[in-house]
Amino acid sequence: MSYVLGKTVVLVGMMGAGKTAIGTALAKRIGAPFLDSDQEIERAANMTIAEIFARDGEPFFRIKEAQIISRLLETRRCILSTGGGAYLAEETRTRITSAGVAVWLNADLELLWQRVRHKDTRPLLRTADPKGTLTGIFEKRAPYYAKADIIVDAKASYAIEDMVEQVVQALLRRPDVLKERSA
Repeated sequence: MSYVLGKTVVLVGMMGAGKTAIGTALAKRIGAPFLDSDQEIERAANMTIAEIFARDGEPFFRIKEAQIISRLLETRRCILSTGGGAYLAEETRTRITSAGVAVWLNADLELLWQRVRHKDTRPLLRTADPKGTLTGIFEKRAPYYAKADIIVDAKASYAIEDMVEQVVQALLRRPDVLKERSA
C-alpha cells in the first residue's frame, strides 16, 4: 500500500509516549521523511537537550524549540516528532494546526513510567521523586495535549507496529492529511 501525505503529521505527547519510535516507523510505512525536533535542536546547538537545560535553562530551550519546530513545519511534508513540552506553547500549537495536524499519542501514566523510569536522558525527571515529577507533568500537560487534532490511545500491549496501525487508521479518516494512493 502506498500513501499520499497531504499535511505534516506532528506527534505530540509525554516523554515516553513513543513519539520518536512510532514516528520513525510511521514515516517508513507511509513513505514520508521523519524529523525529530529534539534531534534538530541538538544538531543546531551542538549540545544535548540535557546540556542545554543545564547551561541555559528551560525557558531558553523552549524559545529555541519553538523556532526549530516553526522552521521544520516550513520544510516538505513529513512525520515530525516533538519534545514533550513543545505543544504547551499556544503559538506552537497554532502553528502546528495551521501547517499540519497534531496527533496526541495518549499513553497513561503507568505506561509512561514503565518506559522512562530507567532512563537518565530526561532532564525534567532528575529530581528526588521522578515518578511524582512525571505525575505532576502529566497532569499539567494532558489538557494541552487533548487539544490535538487527532488522539490515538496507546496501550501497553501494543507493539510499535500496532501503534503505527492505529495512527494510520486515524489519519486515513482525515483525507486532507493522508490518502491511499490510487493504483
